[in-house]
Amino acid sequence: MDAAGPQSFSFLTLFLQADWVVKAVMIGLILASLGSWAVILDKLFRFNTLNRAADRFEEQVGSGRSLEEVAGEAGANPAHPLPRMLQLALKEWRDAKAKGAIGESQAAFLIQRIDRVLDSTIARETAKVEEGLGSLAIVATASPFIGLFGTVWGIMHAFQAIAISKNTSLAVVAPSIAEALFATAVGLVAAIPAYIAYNKFSTDAGKYAGRLEGFADDLATAIQRRLAEKV
Repeated sequence: MDAAGPQSFSFLTLFLQADWVVKAVMIGLILASLGSWAVILDKLFRFNTLNRAADRFEEQVGSGRSLEEVAGEAGANPAHPLPRMLQLALKEWRDAKAKGAIGESQAAFLIQRIDRVLDSTIARETAKVEEGLGSLAIVATASPFIGLFGTVWGIMHAFQAIAISKNTSLAVVAPSIAEALFATAVGLVAAIPAYIAYNKFSTDAGKYAGRLEGFADDLATAIQRRLAEKV
């Protein structure tokens, strides 16, 4: 094995000189990193869009206008869950009114139906915003070990080359060891952003679910006030 010059320690050179198993590990880790970054960028955009839309809609609800007017402005099939939740709650209210006077027992059943409908909506929307977090968790936890496997394999391959050449000089050992350690570095580069993003977006998803639940509670309270006026 020839002595390695300084250019042999560039990322591209280390990859090209690596054993095929180490190359496969690096390629897999790079693809995993690219996939995790796609999820990260998608989540950044999605949470920002959802929260800004929720801010605007909550301002409309709190503006003093009637809930029916706000729900009507949202359109027939709004993309954001908050106006959909409002429309679903009002639909249950209208359906109950259409059947006649609402007594105490009917009012209790109405609130239960509204709660079930809103809880179902919250569960679906929470599942949507949590999509992709599982892949971030896998990349965050598995990448360092996959990179370590590539490193161990590369060092074993380097020792075999040393035994064949019977030359243990640093100039011979260093390039092979660097190639092996590069796999661990790639694993950490893939794992660290995925780990940070997973924790951040898990927290964001929990806050968003709490926001939906808070809005659902406010809706149920508003419907109960209407029922109290009618009963």
